Amino acid sequence: MGLGGALHFGAVSLLKSVSTVSLWTLASRITGLVRDLIIAASFGASALTDAFHVAFRIPNLLRRLFAEGAFSQAFVPVLGHSRADHGDAATQELIGRVATVLAAVLLLVSVIGVLGAPLLVYAMASGLARDPQAFDAAVVMTRWMFPYIAFMSMVALAAGVLNTWRHFAVPAFTPVLLNVALIGAAWLGAPALARLGVPPIYALAFGVLGGGVAQLVVQWLALRRLGLRFGLSGSWRGLREALSDSGTQRVWQLMLPALLGVGVAQFSLVINTQIASHLTPGSVTWIAQSDRLMEFPTALLGVALGVVLMPSLVSAATQTDDARYSALLDWGLRLVVLLGVPCSVALLVFGEPLLAMLFHHGAFTAHDVRQTAQALMGWGAGLLGVVAIKVLAPGYFAHQDTRTPVRIAIVVLALTQLFNIALVPLLQHAALTLSIGMGACINALWLLIGLLQRKRYVPQAGWAVFGLRVVAASALMCVLLLWAAQSQPWLQMGHTPFVRAFWVLGWCGAAAALYFFALWCSGLKLMALLRRH
Repeated sequence: MGLGGALHFGAVSLLKSVSTVSLWTLASRITGLVRDLIIAASFGASALTDAFHVAFRIPNLLRRLFAEGAFSQAFVPVLGHSRADHGDAATQELIGRVATVLAAVLLLVSVIGVLGAPLLVYAMASGLARDPQAFDAAVVMTRWMFPYIAFMSMVALAAGVLNTWRHFAVPAFTPVLLNVALIGAAWLGAPALARLGVPPIYALAFGVLGGGVAQLVVQWLALRRLGLRFGLSGSWRGLREALSDSGTQRVWQLMLPALLGVGVAQFSLVINTQIASHLTPGSVTWIAQSDRLMEFPTALLGVALGVVLMPSLVSAATQTDDARYSALLDWGLRLVVLLGVPCSVALLVFGEPLLAMLFHHGAFTAHDVRQTAQALMGWGAGLLGVVAIKVLAPGYFAHQDTRTPVRIAIVVLALTQLFNIALVPLLQHAALTLSIGMGACINALWLLIGLLQRKRYVPQAGWAVFGLRVVAASALMCVLLLWAAQSQPWLQMGHTPFVRAFWVLGWCGAAAALYFFALWCSGLKLMALLRRH
């Protein structure tokens, strides 16, 4: 196969991998929406639902620190370089040593978390203390859910291995299991607990724990099918040997600055949750529900691209193939712009109909929808930055540079809190999402400038024309969605949920069709773009 054929094959393979991850991520987000719809209809927005979201956010925060965040950023590049330099057998030994150390750390963290749950809840949302029942419920649920971090961190290790071996489907699928577990907990577990005199909201905590176990089992089975295993050592001697291994030490050396960087981003969420807990009751829930809709474009595009690009960038960096490295980044950024801009427009101008379709049922009132829509607009304003970071940050991690993104994240955290000081008195809970969105845009721009200055990313020709086409097509789509948003009283409709969904999804489909038709009329060759890198 010639060079051109090899590049074409690589493009098709990468596009196929992104599509696979996106489709399974779509399934995860759809089941996540069903989950939130059932939870919202069953529990509404109250102090107790705020308690659940606070309790879930604590292990979720640590999951992002240890699992999807710092650990993955450090582990995947080291794993890729080890496989390229030393082969599969030596790499599997590295996996076992890293897993041994990770398991020991997670056991200690889980014990501390269960014992210190009251302090953690107070640190996360001291405003809950105004309602002793809500505060106590948050403490109980935190204790039940805290071991979730241990399961999910081991899931992240397994996912890093599978992604390095180019098996993307199983890691992308497993989040569906958490949603299924929570749906079962809200649908079946909550009524059962109510009959026993136990607060029904506790069923959600049990669902989270069950979902974590299920995800780990599925990932472990996938590794077994590939002939791989964690190779955990349960002895002190094994732990000491793992700690002294150079590969393991390299992972933790990279992880420490990455941990600080991810920690900065998560600390911003902690501050926002703390602020929201002192605002109108329900504010934490409104932000959480807006985040659920925001996760669709960030996961389908940003997360999928980040997961698939990382091993390819590591491979290009290992082979010192600067041209391919830059082409991968350029391809990823064009997809971010192509799909991120129209998604941002949709969240800004059509958010209320989308939220009404999803959540305006049962105990979730029209007032709750309006308040959630305000928070969603803040996310929409920063969507492009949030998604772009998922492509730009791997550009640093692939070269085992975790320090630069950390320094940027620290400055952005300070800026985000300055935005909060200025905007919260005016916009209340909506200011919290807007501040994070603005900070994400600054972060992404800073990362981009750094890659350009280091010559690791050299933009390919045609960006100006491409950008004008996307903006013009998005403007046409915006006009259509603005008219659609005003065409029906979405929060006072007497239609059934299915009729409302028909109209909302119909308008979204029409807007997407208009957008891509406008791009086609402008001369953009979509398939050539998708296969180009």
